[in-house]
Amino acid sequence: MLELKYLAAYSADLQAQVRNMLAQDKLAVYLQQRYPERHSVQSDKALYQFTTDLKQQYLRNSPNIDKVLYDSKLDVLRHALGLHTAISRVQGNKLTAKKEIRIASLFRDTPPEFLQMIVVHELAHLREKDHNKAFYKLCQHMLPAYHQYEFDLRIYLTWRDTQAKRAAQ
Repeated sequence: MLELKYLAAYSADLQAQVRNMLAQDKLAVYLQQRYPERHSVQSDKALYQFTTDLKQQYLRNSPNIDKVLYDSKLDVLRHALGLHTAISRVQGNKLTAKKEIRIASLFRDTPPEFLQMIVVHELAHLREKDHNKAFYKLCQHMLPAYHQYEFDLRIYLTWRDTQAKRAAQ
């Protein structure tokens, strides 16, 4: 039986549906029908602007973000699709913390909904450090279809993995 590592937390029924779609080679069609377009946010500068616009709209009182970029070193296998960090530096007699958000490079070629979902996820960490009820409530506030996009992103990652395995054979 095919392991669905990105969908492990979901019900056996949902996993069976995804396995069935994979077996019938219908997962790509499903994704293409739901998400026919790709976004135009290709540069780090455009990603920074996209992220700060979302932050300004929903999290005005949260700390400023100093850097946002696509990172080719983020490893999807270790569940790092995005990363938020606060880098502390000593400048003179002051300690400053620079906030950074790094988004996995694979999001350069995804539907806009997936990019928005991962950016919303990382922005929510500005207020909520843990993945708790308040965190997901904030994600849904910023993106009402957050949970559906997260699920479909997991389907996309599953499809992507099966394509890579087929190419390797």
